[in-house]
Amino acid sequence: MVPNSVRQRIDHASLPLMTKLSRLPRLVPFLILTALLVGGVLIAGPAGFVLIALDAVFVAWVLYLSWPALSSSERIMRLAVLLVAVALAVVQLFPRS
Repeated sequence: MVPNSVRQRIDHASLPLMTKLSRLPRLVPFLILTALLVGGVLIAGPAGFVLIALDAVFVAWVLYLSWPALSSSERIMRLAVLLVAVALAVVQLFPRS
């Protein structure tokens, strides 16, 4: 099987940031993501979209990096979280009224 060079490059490029994140207390990344999500929901319009989109991009990045090690149920749950974040971002950018 030929190794996926794109995956290897992304893994290699992500290693320094993932190393820094792993040194933080577990609660810190969670609180940052929660603050971005809550801020994005409370701030209407494009600014709220940007905050939620940052949240979604981070979730997508971590999902991509962890995909090979996840079970099917873990993949489904994390994809659901990503889809909710993307849906929230779209609703913030294009509100009903």
